[in-house]
Amino acid sequence: MAALLPQPRIVEMLNKRAHDVLLGHNFAHQQIGYGKTLAAEEGEPIKQRTLLEVEVAAQQQRQLKSTAHHKYRAAASEQLHKAIDKAIATELNDIDNIIKNTIGVDENVCAILDILATNSASVGRLEPLVNDLSWLGRELVDLVNLPYYRKQRSKATAVKVENPALALRYIGLDNLQFVVPTMAVRHWMPHSTEPFSLLKRRLRENAMATAIAAQKLAALNNVNASHAFTLGMLLNVGQSVLVRLYLKVFAKIWQQRVDYARSSVNKDLHTALLEIKPDALFLATFLREKSLAVTSKVIKRMAFQYLPFNNVMQQLVNNEPVTQPLAAVMLKARCYGQYLLLKEHQLIEPNEIPQLFSYFNFTNEELAVLEASNFTNLAIQIN
Repeated sequence: MAALLPQPRIVEMLNKRAHDVLLGHNFAHQQIGYGKTLAAEEGEPIKQRTLLEVEVAAQQQRQLKSTAHHKYRAAASEQLHKAIDKAIATELNDIDNIIKNTIGVDENVCAILDILATNSASVGRLEPLVNDLSWLGRELVDLVNLPYYRKQRSKATAVKVENPALALRYIGLDNLQFVVPTMAVRHWMPHSTEPFSLLKRRLRENAMATAIAAQKLAALNNVNASHAFTLGMLLNVGQSVLVRLYLKVFAKIWQQRVDYARSSVNKDLHTALLEIKPDALFLATFLREKSLAVTSKVIKRMAFQYLPFNNVMQQLVNNEPVTQPLAAVMLKARCYGQYLLLKEHQLIEPNEIPQLFSYFNFTNEELAVLEASNFTNLAIQIN
């Protein structure tokens, strides 16, 4: 058995692995050297005829051309991604534009989350804000009309709900503290993540797992559970921002360069560009290095009055000593969300698990509660 790595190195390695698997199961395995090879067929070896000298020369020439093309394409991709990196950095300097045009955070959502964090919250205060958000009203109505929740209600109230105001009352304030942040974060996620076909689903599942883990851990550590759940849902909103930005900027700059290659009759560049696709390694590294800082900027811009998230995010982003109970909960919740993702894809070894949990100071009670929890959906009751 290989010698154990120091714990901080283990944490760094597993964090990288968790970001890699967001982009693809096979990609993550390739990054740690699990590339699959085709097994040779059994039986007698096939005799190869001796190549003629002219065939050998032709084969070598093809290999040289192929190698040269691959190098040219790699260089074109590198230049393309340098331009993309610079363009995204410029976009990230304007966080107001990110909020408005990249993920579309409406101020009403921030106000709703803030109201739900207060003791004076009421459906009456929420109703006009929800009415101005057609997508949220529609999703709340769809939720209470799900057969699962209609069965929970009495026969007298099991009729189909058709307006958001009634849906708010059926769901109730306690449930809304968990339902609204879930719906909001899902609404801000990319509509499409092609060519990374499963990325959106993994972002959604990881956000939910992190939020539920935060809620469970908060209950064990005298921390407000709804605050912890909300921040758990928001914690990776920076990933949604960066995925949206990367795919948008890639498409724009790639098209500009294809047009240039075509107009300048640069066949080699045109051919190389047509073979270049969005790069999993670039995006995974981008998410790992920048998403938490972007999340912090987005949360700060949301200007919450009652949700105490800014100082927590500052500690997480700057890797400062954790002095707030909510920050400690978030570190553990993020760790456990990544653990579930790695476990699902068989990307964490048995000897790595106790080291990971020890590094974040999980207690046996916390691990027992998390082990028994459901991380796929909200456990709410609608009367």
